[in-house]
Amino acid sequence: MEHGEVFFRLMENNKAYYILLYYCYTPIENPEEFREQHHYFCLDLNLRGRIIIAAEGLNGTVSGLKADCERYMDLMKADPRFASIDFKVEEYDNHAFTKLHVRTKPEIVHSDLVHINPNLRTGVHLSASEFKSLKDKEDVVILDVRSNYEHAVGKFKNAVTLDIENFRDFPEKIAELEQFKDKKVITYCTGGIKCEKASAYLLEKGFKDVYQLHGGIIKYGLEAGGEDFEGKCYVFDNRIVVDINTVNPMVISKCHVCGTTCDRMVNCANPECNNHIPICEKCGWEMEGACSAECKTHPEKRVYDGTGYYQKNTNHYNPYKNIKRIKNVELVKE
Repeated sequence: MEHGEVFFRLMENNKAYYILLYYCYTPIENPEEFREQHHYFCLDLNLRGRIIIAAEGLNGTVSGLKADCERYMDLMKADPRFASIDFKVEEYDNHAFTKLHVRTKPEIVHSDLVHINPNLRTGVHLSASEFKSLKDKEDVVILDVRSNYEHAVGKFKNAVTLDIENFRDFPEKIAELEQFKDKKVITYCTGGIKCEKASAYLLEKGFKDVYQLHGGIIKYGLEAGGEDFEGKCYVFDNRIVVDINTVNPMVISKCHVCGTTCDRMVNCANPECNNHIPICEKCGWEMEGACSAECKTHPEKRVYDGTGYYQKNTNHYNPYKNIKRIKNVELVKE
């Protein structure tokens, strides 16, 4: 069994868990029915994480014991709808999530670009080695399509970043990118999913030479050592940020409170603020996880445990609630 070259590296280590990051644009009939089946499938494998199901496909990041994750990947790839799915696989000491959420939404990543089908048209996918050979050429622009708090803590050297709070704001920035229409534009994001629609939208708006980093920052780190990725990569699990660059690492962010060099990201302890910001360990404890004096005294402030990661209020979450199990239904189509 093989899910990419990265497995050879992973097998040399002895951490018990995998974290999987993946997506697949593929038609899913009756997304709600599939969500119910898929939810139980993940429960049976003791997986935790977040999975979004839509008529256009699925997008997920989950954690579990290695054998359970391998079983999940095998069965997903055995389904013709998901045969092309590209799993980014990282080792970890434990679950990276405390709960399992499988939800249906209009899109698998919120973009408001519902008319775009990446299976019909999108930027040329570049492997990690292809990206590495192109990224420093004079006629190339590397475009980060992630949000402010993500690229604030880490980005590729010389990358163009956008002042956006959410990916759905990306279309509003096209006017700023007009200056690059005659360049080779390479988009990148955490795992590749945002680039599918971002690169397609650039082509729709008249950009001629558009590419995307296949598998995103995570795959580039696993396969190319993350060379020239400055800082850390923001991730959407309880790790908050992860190291990518093992070749020429550096820190680019500063503590939001004291200004010292710092790549330790936290979510503000005030849930009404919840800013994603770098705060050094010293200031984290002094501020009790808050980003300002006002947030520190907020009556709803959460208890800071030194991590700066807070599980969302899920109102006594029960993964079996409102689910009617369909007996004898297999994930894999006959």
